[in-house]
Amino acid sequence: MGGKARALLLAAVVLIGLNLRPFMTGVGPLAANIGAQTGLGLQGMALLTLVPMLLMGVFAFAGPSLQARIGARQAIIAALAVLGLASFLRLFVSTGWEMVATAVLLGLGAAIVQAVFPGVIKQQFPLHVSVVMGLYSAMLMGGGALGAQLAPLIAKAAGDWHAGFGWMAVPAVLALFLAAWSLPRGTARQRGGHTAKAFLKRPRTWLLMACFGLVNSGYSTVVAWLAPYYQSFGWSPQSSGSLLAVVSVGQAVAALSLPVLAGRSADRRPWLWLTLAMQAAGFAALALRPEVAPILWTALLGAGLGGCFSLSMILALDHLHDPVEAGALSALMQGGGFLIAAIAPWVVAVLHDATGSFVAGWVLHLACVAVVTVLYWRASPASYVAAMNPTAPTPRT
Repeated sequence: MGGKARALLLAAVVLIGLNLRPFMTGVGPLAANIGAQTGLGLQGMALLTLVPMLLMGVFAFAGPSLQARIGARQAIIAALAVLGLASFLRLFVSTGWEMVATAVLLGLGAAIVQAVFPGVIKQQFPLHVSVVMGLYSAMLMGGGALGAQLAPLIAKAAGDWHAGFGWMAVPAVLALFLAAWSLPRGTARQRGGHTAKAFLKRPRTWLLMACFGLVNSGYSTVVAWLAPYYQSFGWSPQSSGSLLAVVSVGQAVAALSLPVLAGRSADRRPWLWLTLAMQAAGFAALALRPEVAPILWTALLGAGLGGCFSLSMILALDHLHDPVEAGALSALMQGGGFLIAAIAPWVVAVLHDATGSFVAGWVLHLACVAVVTVLYWRASPASYVAAMNPTAPTPRT
């Protein structure tokens, strides 16, 4: 791959990543406006995050088979077209179920991209996987910041909350054209379906799913309920959206920088534990002292969530040398993980209805962080070969 082609592909990594989160992070700051017109309550509003995350999980399992049948390039282009169409349709929704229906389309588009894109990165940047995956993860989080910040601002400027979502069609269409121009054509169809089935028999696959899911359940809850939480203290939609943007910026910085730092060592666990400690501090602050230095604690929480997401993706790719197999494992980890994460906003909404507060939800995520901290003890580099190939001799440590 020449220098120009590589630069175009990196630009595609940036623009594609930016499109995969704004439609979710824009919901929280505009929740009151959406609910007032559509009649959605807290549990109904949770569906706008739950449904996309659920689809990200379901379609991640189908990612290897989809790539084998039609190829990564075609799948990504089609998915970006769906994202653009669904964002445009949000200009015209008037009921809760229409809003949920667009969430289905948006979740479908994001799910397909997330299922196949890590394998493309592993294949096209074999010597720089950590750096490029860090860039991709940072753009995911950066897109979240854009959604949280721009959705309420554009809605206010237009005098209509629909505009806070409709603008998202523009970057999706731009990403579609850039993907069509830059994604390689020669590696369209690859094996992977049978590999994925074999990986489901490995306990390590399920461990990675559990860790990824429990961490991202914290992210999905923050996306859904951080802004309404602070609006309950009297914050405006714009101010609470800015706070969610702070979380996303913290995620982006950590997702980009921590993989570079962690790339100096084959063992990702010390860095993963650092990100989990950041999450614990952030969730504890939200539960105990939410109005004391909220920018500091939400930035720290975002850094913990973003860094852990990026390092978790790299950890899955580290387990296998073959790009297709590594991509299949990453897709499965995301599949099971997003299924777990999808439930969290609804569970927290139920806890809120039962207790009258979001505090129980933040405490729940503190417990999740503790569980993941323990589970990651098993993910040492010396265990990779035996974990994914039980017939291979176990390396001595």
